[in-house]
Amino acid sequence: MFRHVVMFKWNDDVDDAHVDATAAALDELTARMPEVRGYRHGRDLGLTEGNFDYVIVGEYESIDDYVTYRDHPDHRALIANYIAGRVSARAAVQYDAS
Repeated sequence: MFRHVVMFKWNDDVDDAHVDATAAALDELTARMPEVRGYRHGRDLGLTEGNFDYVIVGEYESIDDYVTYRDHPDHRALIANYIAGRVSARAAVQYDAS
């Protein structure tokens, strides 16, 4: 199994409604993509100062499945419509979770 983890810090002007809309769009996207084996995401609980604001964890059977997801036009559109220009920092890692 292959896992992709990404974290964002939202810009100060991003409100709760936008974060909720992003979450809904992520759920809709992954429900339509058979390459996605598992997908979890959510807001930071605010327990530790300096944490990122949002995390996404995707699971895929293979690197090829991840690349299909990463490069899919619907995924690219979601990034353009909900994420690009709205984050002040991003961190990501992909690893073998077998």
